[in-house]
Amino acid sequence: MILVIDVGNTNIVLGIYEGKKLVDFWRIKTDEGKTSDEYGIIISQLFGLRELKVSDVESIVISSVVPPIMYTLEHMARKYIGKEPLIVGPGTKTGMNIKYDNPKEVGADRIVNAVAAYELYGGPLIIVDFGTATTFCAVSKSGEYLGGSISPGIRISMDALFERTAKLPRVELIKPGSVICKNTINSIQSGVIYGYVGQVDYIVKRMKKELGDTNTKVVATGGLSRLIASESETIDIVNGLITLEGLRIIYERNRESY
Repeated sequence: MILVIDVGNTNIVLGIYEGKKLVDFWRIKTDEGKTSDEYGIIISQLFGLRELKVSDVESIVISSVVPPIMYTLEHMARKYIGKEPLIVGPGTKTGMNIKYDNPKEVGADRIVNAVAAYELYGGPLIIVDFGTATTFCAVSKSGEYLGGSISPGIRISMDALFERTAKLPRVELIKPGSVICKNTINSIQSGVIYGYVGQVDYIVKRMKKELGDTNTKVVATGGLSRLIASESETIDIVNGLITLEGLRIIYERNRESY
């Protein structure tokens, strides 16, 4: 079994693969305050609920955009699973040429997503990841990572609206029935959700124009991808677990040298 771990600013997503088959996955809160023992106990309990054995894990691969938590997770891997994890970063074989001014600046999650999307769907393509930040990544027809855009995520915008206004409440992220709303809660939902749909469609259309290929596919991932994709004119495919698939693919490409 291969344990894949994607560390985001808000959540850590873990998956277990048997070969190319995703056996199960879990989402837990990213917490820099947790110790390696606490994370080890959590993972052991999650395995136990599925009657899986930690001792059956053959390898671990981790991507992270939260550097302070990495020592904790690496120590957890050694202590509780007895394996040295493969950390996705500079020097990791991805099979993708990164056309960034400084390739080391690109978040590991963006590269992992690009690797998986290109492997699954071919190119050219655009990947939109609805995480703590919303990222837009472009991949050429020949599989080159070309760059992209980054904007504040939906929840960041919601939190800022709540914290910087005296009377506006926190609201549930669901679509209201219309854009013209007759109460404050629906008005916030309308502005945030449909506003994000507009942002996504505009950026994607501009990226398609720059790519110059009408066959460009658009793949959405992340926790809120289905919510936005249901209204978007440009999103073709929703794959909420593409990062886990990318980690598995990168592990396969580094198996001999790892």
